Amino acid sequence: MNAIGLLLLVLALVLMMTTGWATYAVLLGVSTLGAVAGLALGAFDGAVLRSLPERVVGLLEHDLLQALVLYAVVGALLNHLALVNGLYSGLRKLLARVVGQRAAPDMAGLGVGMLMAPMNGSVGASLVTLSHTAGQAWAHEGMPPARRTALVAVASTLGIIVPPSLVLLLLGDAMLRAHTEGLTLATQLGLASARAGTRIINTQDVLQAALAPGALLLVLWMGVTWWLAQRRAVGIADQGVASTAPAPLTRSERWTLGVVPMLIVALLALVTTGRVRAVEAAATAGVLLLVWGMASHQLTLRRLAQVLDDAMALTGALFALLVAAVTFSLVLRAYGTDVLVAEWMRALQGQPLLAMGVVLAVLLGSAFVLDAFELIFLIIPIVIPPLLALVDDAAWVAALTLLVLQAGFLLPPLGYALVLSRAQVAPRPAMGAVARALAPYLLCLAGVIALVMA
Repeated sequence: MNAIGLLLLVLALVLMMTTGWATYAVLLGVSTLGAVAGLALGAFDGAVLRSLPERVVGLLEHDLLQALVLYAVVGALLNHLALVNGLYSGLRKLLARVVGQRAAPDMAGLGVGMLMAPMNGSVGASLVTLSHTAGQAWAHEGMPPARRTALVAVASTLGIIVPPSLVLLLLGDAMLRAHTEGLTLATQLGLASARAGTRIINTQDVLQAALAPGALLLVLWMGVTWWLAQRRAVGIADQGVASTAPAPLTRSERWTLGVVPMLIVALLALVTTGRVRAVEAAATAGVLLLVWGMASHQLTLRRLAQVLDDAMALTGALFALLVAAVTFSLVLRAYGTDVLVAEWMRALQGQPLLAMGVVLAVLLGSAFVLDAFELIFLIIPIVIPPLLALVDDAAWVAALTLLVLQAGFLLPPLGYALVLSRAQVAPRPAMGAVARALAPYLLCLAGVIALVMA
């Protein structure tokens, strides 16, 4: 009976890939099918399913979900206000004086992604914002479609690894639960990792574990972007840009460059060090954006209504996904799927790197089909607790998980960010050309993953 849960998981993944149905609808449908089959076959009784309402209510009372709503509002405000446009144009003019005009547009786009992706909340929201700002500017300047696609995809995934993005916060919460379950499992199985006094990982540990690899990856990607821009053949558009002196910064651009990065970096630092909670940082960012929008006369009542519509749509989708994932997870546990996975992982006892490699391979394959939130809610609760029963460094596991998720979003031909970015570009570039443009960035990411694993 334990294997039925895995069959349900495979069925759900196949339906997500082939039908185009909403993920929450697929999960709820497969959960219902699995629950009916389990009751009919006598695999479990109804008492297991009667605990579902309490689990859902307990989950929705979690204060981290307040941050989810606020991040959705911040992302919607960034999409509808011209703040990102001003930040990009100002960064481009500033970088033109430092790195040269040919590399300035590319590096400015990556810089905007670094600053805005953690505040946007999701890869999809960051990608749309970057496509409408830097992407359109690059198209106007004649940048090849494949290069634009690669840069937008790369910049949009920075929110996965740069604190304190919503992905990082949700992963931190998921890792806390997984670490608790993993230690319990290790105690039951008498494994060496079940040491007395082991401290359970928390969100701050995950944020701090992501700092060093995130900073290294950002430096490498900036260096690659500069190098590729220098190597790019001088076309007609480049010649026109290179022959003119850098444009002076406007007063608005000076203000944007002086205030916005400082506020963002301050909020990121306060959250990462634990002095400010994620909910408070998201609320502060939302209030500042509202004030800026009203002061600049951009946030009209009509635009505010659009912002709230977008925020509620994203919030509703995430809450529906969360409830569906909890339901699906309960059905899998009722079948004993978690016990089956734990038994398989126990066979790798004494080989932590091999166990880590197996789990990372599962996450990498799942990233071709699922978004970051779906992975955190659905896959991580299944595969990470047995891994943490074997591996006692939960922060190390969290950092590698984030890097592998980022790789999964960028790997051709099915990477989530890559597919979305390619759909935003007209004419749509060939996948081979996009893969060649992405190759240097993926090599840097692979190097960071190897360095963290070493």
